[in-house]
Amino acid sequence: MKAVRYLLIAIVAIIILAVVAIAIAMALIDPNDYKPQIEKAVEQQTNLDLKLEGDIGWSFIPLGLELNNVSADLEEKRFVALEQLVAEVDFWSLIAMSPRVSTFVLDGLEANLEVNKAGEGNWTRIMRESAPGEDDAPAEQPAEQPPQETASGGEPLNFNVENVQISNAQVHYTDNSTGQAVTLENFAVNASDITLGSEFPLEISFQVDTTKPQLKVDGSINARLAANEALNDFAVSGLKAVFDMSGEPFGGKSVTAELAGSAKANLENETATLSGFTASLANLALSTELEVQGFGDKPALKGNLNIQEFSLKQLLGNLGQPAIETSDPDVLKAVAFSTDIGGSPGTAALANLTFKLDDTTFNGSGSYTLADGGIVFNLQGDELNADRYLPPKAEGEDAAASEEQQTAEAGSAGGSGSAPESDLLPLETLRTLLLDVDFGLGKLVVSNLTINAIKASTTAKNGVLKVDEFSGKMYEGSFGANATIDARSDNPKWTIASNVTNVQTLPLLTDLAEVDMLGGGANLKVNATTTGNRISVLRENADGQISFNLAKGEFRRMNLTRMACQGIALVNQEQLTTTDWGATTPFNDMSGTLDINGNTLANKNLVASLAGMKLEGQGTVDMKQTTLDYEAGLRIVGEVHRDPACRVTEYVENVVIPVECRGNFSEDPAGLCSFDGSRFRDTLKTIAENAAKAKVKKEVDKAKDEAEEKVKEKIEEKLGDKLKGLFQ
Repeated sequence: MKAVRYLLIAIVAIIILAVVAIAIAMALIDPNDYKPQIEKAVEQQTNLDLKLEGDIGWSFIPLGLELNNVSADLEEKRFVALEQLVAEVDFWSLIAMSPRVSTFVLDGLEANLEVNKAGEGNWTRIMRESAPGEDDAPAEQPAEQPPQETASGGEPLNFNVENVQISNAQVHYTDNSTGQAVTLENFAVNASDITLGSEFPLEISFQVDTTKPQLKVDGSINARLAANEALNDFAVSGLKAVFDMSGEPFGGKSVTAELAGSAKANLENETATLSGFTASLANLALSTELEVQGFGDKPALKGNLNIQEFSLKQLLGNLGQPAIETSDPDVLKAVAFSTDIGGSPGTAALANLTFKLDDTTFNGSGSYTLADGGIVFNLQGDELNADRYLPPKAEGEDAAASEEQQTAEAGSAGGSGSAPESDLLPLETLRTLLLDVDFGLGKLVVSNLTINAIKASTTAKNGVLKVDEFSGKMYEGSFGANATIDARSDNPKWTIASNVTNVQTLPLLTDLAEVDMLGGGANLKVNATTTGNRISVLRENADGQISFNLAKGEFRRMNLTRMACQGIALVNQEQLTTTDWGATTPFNDMSGTLDINGNTLANKNLVASLAGMKLEGQGTVDMKQTTLDYEAGLRIVGEVHRDPACRVTEYVENVVIPVECRGNFSEDPAGLCSFDGSRFRDTLKTIAENAAKAKVKKEVDKAKDEAEEKVKEKIEEKLGDKLKGLFQ
């Protein structure tokens, strides 16, 4: 036992002697005497030109180092410099394996980072290139080290810092390949009583300037931080961060962003929380509470998110952005959003979702699956007037818009000097899309049309997008449609089907295009297919059929009866005396089909029943040129009008009064149709044939009547003689 005691005494004595020797050496040796050797050693090992212009000081208790006025040049340019560095560590805390930094001061740090036009950073040239063959020698393999044990029999190392001060630090970054320059200056950090396992205060302030775009940010962060001794559990409380920003992105205006709240994270348990977290940007304010369980592929979320009601127009103004011009100046002034966040592990689910846009409120739910990117949404709204959000129309804009549309149409056809047409769908994105969305809206006003009870259901999977349902009610009728886009190839296929039932055309066309030419309950069926990814290509490849029926309707702003009577009066060689013909032509039923062949719609079987007439027609509609080329005929089948000159005689019965409709229906739809005099020659031929037939019939009837009269007289004469003989 004595040997052990003497051994321990000897070890302690050796340590004390070593400490005393170090203390004496540090007291007697002045490090400033070795500045030339230090500078030379750095120059030999690196490309830096080190300059130790200030004093170097060290101390033993506390163990410390102080550097003053130090700089280093790289390729004759200032690379890094500092005015003062002070680092002091309590010596006895190192002996106790519980290091305590009493002071760390860094003042006046300056660093200059530069990227040349070839994209190479100057910091990559700090070390000298190795001599030929120097790197060929095999590196000495370090001996295998035993597992490191923590102090105190496996306890985590206790680390403490009494005071940290960083001030007047600045970093300049210049990229000559892009012209970008970033400067971090006035960077300062203050922290004290940094002890693992307990909270400590932290203050950070800085200023950042960029040139592309020109942007300036003044930031300050204040918080209390905490970390456990195992460095796997962290907490931030009392966070208050303020960022004042100005520059080109904000139109020269100053904008303030703020963050506040608390956060915790445990790396071992893979949990994180945000508590009372708020964020604001100008007049936009967000708040959230969030818990996260698991940092892997299937985190579980629980919390809520709330964006307080704000004015989008005011926000854009505060951010120095161009104003959104709308037809109604009072829209975009009340926007809000709120939702609960949850879902099973691996899925971010939104419940009790509410989105407010002025007078419109949407409610619903949604989810996003991390594994496959699947999106599911169910959103139901009350009423939305979309026209309020359209840009206001300037005076004369309609004519300009029409001209612009024609120019665009010519451009889409490949006219010289036209802008290149862009693709409609991002095919690569669509092929990866996994979507299931249900949307509903109680009432929608769009393009001055009013649509009620809108339902829409859309799915996307494996490059196939389907609108399984798009339906609604409008103008006393209803409509339904479905569509499929197969984007699995670079030439996507489109299939469209639609069914319209008893939609009143007069109010619809009036509201849509201020056209009041046609009234009645429209029934419509559309089946069409096409291929392509551009508007012009889709039109050219369109194929299908449209069948229509219009019940109990009327033609407005045109009187087909007057047109027919004009023809009948010519046949009768008389003048019409009626002056009040009216401006409408009622009909009981009108039906037909339109064959879709690219940009052309062809109709060969138009039939409509009018008073005393039957409307028949055929022709084409060019949707690209917005032109109509149509020939119709009014077949006389009965009494047409009470005007004496319009009486239907045997000469005009079953005669067709020709009507033509030609021209651009986007310019003057009311002036398209008129009496077709050129085709009236065929009508006159029919009338002549009818007249000849009538004359022959009249002669035959006359001869027949005369023959019948003679036979009658003979019969009466013979019968009379017999009767006389009988009575005698």
